[in-house]
Amino acid sequence: MVDAGDGELRVARVFGVPVLLTPSWWLGALVVTVAYLPVVRAVLPDVEDLAGLGIAVSMTVLLCGSVLAHELGHCAAALRLGLPVRRVRLFLLGGVSELARPPLRPRDDALIAAAGPAVSAAIAALAGAAALAADASTVLWLLAVQLAVTNAVVAAFNLLPGLPLDGGRVLRAAVWSATGRRAAGSRGAAVGGVLVGLALVVWGLSVLGSGAPGSWLQFGVAVLMAWYVLAGAFAELGRQRQPAATVQLIGLVQPLLQLPAESPIADALHAAAGRGVLLVRADGVAAGLLDPETAAELAGHAPLAPAGGAAQPVLPDAVLLDSELRGDPTAALERVQASPEWQFLVVDADGLPAGVLRRADVYAALAERRRW
Repeated sequence: MVDAGDGELRVARVFGVPVLLTPSWWLGALVVTVAYLPVVRAVLPDVEDLAGLGIAVSMTVLLCGSVLAHELGHCAAALRLGLPVRRVRLFLLGGVSELARPPLRPRDDALIAAAGPAVSAAIAALAGAAALAADASTVLWLLAVQLAVTNAVVAAFNLLPGLPLDGGRVLRAAVWSATGRRAAGSRGAAVGGVLVGLALVVWGLSVLGSGAPGSWLQFGVAVLMAWYVLAGAFAELGRQRQPAATVQLIGLVQPLLQLPAESPIADALHAAAGRGVLLVRADGVAAGLLDPETAAELAGHAPLAPAGGAAQPVLPDAVLLDSELRGDPTAALERVQASPEWQFLVVDADGLPAGVLRRADVYAALAERRRW
């Protein structure tokens, strides 16, 4: 395990994508293990305490593996469609796959969203077949049944038509396809998320009112899931209400100058006035974008040093398509705001460098828009 900061641990890399455990994941694993112990005792009354704990831990590991498989389904679909994935984060209520940039087509958005529930449904089917083949009231049978049920529930829950659930993303893609506007799809799916969250609260209250065994546990789960859905839905509605989302980012792109990475840093800094600078090595490979602050510091004590010493590597997060900026402004703004990068290389349809977009210019335009 590797500490990824903020208490998160990187535990694996699958398809080249880092998998992180958040601090809340450990709490979720503990809750699942404790909640599953009574089930083990009820189905296998003769099992010893230590063995029962081992079975409960095994079930927790299988469930966490199922959540990871669900998220990797999203990752595999995104990578297949040419969209880089920044990371997968597992937390208390599930997981999330963070794409480096949003899909540009409704079809791609829908396919990536549907891939996760499809994986969960496939696991449910395989586990169900294993349960049918196993002897009843055995450890294998119990694990298979629980795995089948939980994955079926995960698939069904995630297909509910509201953001931030996968079904909400499918709904967004449908509205986006019908209207040609991604923002309209996001608003419709966010409203769907509010309705789904309220329905979960109503369902939890009805279960609690029935007085059935375990009703308090079901009510607690319903409230937690409702909170997750409502928080995501209202956050999306908040983003859609921002008047700044109408800023046309293409107008903020600075012209691009390409210079050899071996150029003197003082000359490169002088040439960068009002422009972005892409530094290219002698072998034709891009060394990165010139970082003006680093360049100024370097030029202060070594003006003839190679400009490559102040190059910011161009990572996948830092590449924007010209068509993205000319398309839906909401999607492009979401991409810029979600990325940790502060400057972006803009490329044209042929993948050739076309300009540079800086986060500071975007935020300045947003602030100016709000004043109006």
